[in-house]
Amino acid sequence: MQFLVSALLSLGLLAVATAPARSDVVDTFDDTSRLVAIGGSITEIVFALNENELLIARDSTAVYPAAALDLPDVGYMRALSPEGVLSVNPSAMLMLEGSGPPETLEVLKKASVPMVIVPERFDAQGILVKLRTVGQALGVDDKAKRLAEEVGADLEAAQALTRDIAERRRVLFILSNQGGRLLASGADTAADGIIKMAGAVNAMSGFSGYRQLADEAIIAARPDLILMMNARSKSNEEITAELLAHPAIAATPAGMTKAVLHMDGAYLLGFGPRTASAVHDLAVSLYGTAIAN
Repeated sequence: MQFLVSALLSLGLLAVATAPARSDVVDTFDDTSRLVAIGGSITEIVFALNENELLIARDSTAVYPAAALDLPDVGYMRALSPEGVLSVNPSAMLMLEGSGPPETLEVLKKASVPMVIVPERFDAQGILVKLRTVGQALGVDDKAKRLAEEVGADLEAAQALTRDIAERRRVLFILSNQGGRLLASGADTAADGIIKMAGAVNAMSGFSGYRQLADEAIIAARPDLILMMNARSKSNEEITAELLAHPAIAATPAGMTKAVLHMDGAYLLGFGPRTASAVHDLAVSLYGTAIAN
């Protein structure tokens, strides 16, 4: 369990919606010549705005686009060290809400590193706020406005695919299966948000965050589909076989029909410029090619 959760943490995908964190926040940077982006979706946005030439470093959750991997890695977004960040001599930092820890932010504040904290919300509007916040911070409001219009239209089209669906499918998002102990996603999480945007129902919305499930809760959830991220230590086929062998999963509609879907974690849960495509792909997997366009 610990290994799998650590792997998920390395992508920053165990996020739960929280109240906005504030630091030494500015609206627009005076100097963007040495920009550090913290948070995978933030790095994606900087690239989507064609401002990536400003980037001198990223955090470990930034795995897309491939060019981002060429940048120095200053550490995991929720466990940053002041030394690691300051070693690249940043002139500005874009930080996704939830970055930290607070002690590191305090040291960076005392070191007079200009920071903008970008809010995180797991819905379409939250993505557009991210885009506009990054654009304003970099002084490219017009570019951000155009990108937000494009992304907003794509999100609207993706969500419209399932708008008239009468019977919503129930989805259980499982983070890990370690020795039959299933760790699942509840409300106020990225998984909950993407499931709703794809026109489905989170089968485990009765709690917030992430929780290990009892067999009775799995059976009662009645998922039509099990959603997981692509496996890292094993093949998706091996992970699926182990999951379907779980007695409680086997007793669910998803288990009976072997309905298990694996998707790339950063793509599925990033809530950035690619989310409309992820919503589209998930919706098609849920409801069939008849809704695809």
